[in-house]
Amino acid sequence: MKKAVPLGLLAAFFFAFTFLLNRSMHLSGGSWVWSASLRYLFTFPVFALLVGRRFGFSRVHGAIRKHPGAWLLWSTVGFGLFYAPISYAGDHGESWLIAASWQVTIVMGILLAPLFQKRIAGKNLGAAAVILAGVFLLQAKNLASFRFSSVAETLLPILVAAVSYPLGNRKMMAICGEELSTTERVYGMTLCSLPFWILLALCGFAAKGVPSVSQTLQSLGVALFSGVIATLLFFRATDLVKTSQRQLAVVESTQSFEVLFTLLGGIFVLHDTPPDTPGYLGVGLIVVGMALSSLAVGFQMSKQHIA
Repeated sequence: MKKAVPLGLLAAFFFAFTFLLNRSMHLSGGSWVWSASLRYLFTFPVFALLVGRRFGFSRVHGAIRKHPGAWLLWSTVGFGLFYAPISYAGDHGESWLIAASWQVTIVMGILLAPLFQKRIAGKNLGAAAVILAGVFLLQAKNLASFRFSSVAETLLPILVAAVSYPLGNRKMMAICGEELSTTERVYGMTLCSLPFWILLALCGFAAKGVPSVSQTLQSLGVALFSGVIATLLFFRATDLVKTSQRQLAVVESTQSFEVLFTLLGGIFVLHDTPPDTPGYLGVGLIVVGMALSSLAVGFQMSKQHIA
């Protein structure tokens, strides 16, 4: 536990680079199309190297050949329809606004449970209500000023991403079962989402030309910091405490600091406009709701284990 929590916090720090660098690329004139596609085009060879050295490709490629249509569909949903809308939203709102609003994915994950023959627990709904209240407060300024276009350009893409990410990942977990490791599954989903990213890159080339050196390097940073380093740190942290559901819940709740790291980086590094008073309250509610959600899941699983 002493090692797991610091690793979880470090993972949250590196995850924050997704929102900070996407915002930075927009401020320097980069297109969201390249921000999205380059992240996965750069991530793919890294995960290919990891899987090739540790597991080989026979298992994951064999699993893809068994259900090629499902792999292509749900990988595109889970990765493509998740990250492209997030990148689009990053062009229309401060980094902290996107990072905080993105946590609505926890709510969507809870509401999708019946699709996978799972029951929605009352404690989870309570945490979801806290998160939704926080997201509403984040958008209160735009709603009060009747700036519905700002809401549509930030919140609506995030809602699409928030549904697509858990839906695509859970569908793929159900298809894979225990056949593949997490690293193999992520590699396979990245591979099968490549047609989407290549098509998006071609659209970016047709509309904007080639990306700048700055955007290319920053996209590489997102791929390494968030796509590889943060992911591996978080998996390592959860592996250290996987035998204790309560400790696992505490480690998972460290991801709420992702919002705080993005808020600080956005204001002090990118000079984003800081939240107003309702906005700060909204960020606080979202962080609390994230922590409550993780702890509620941990307590429920502990009870099931005891029973």
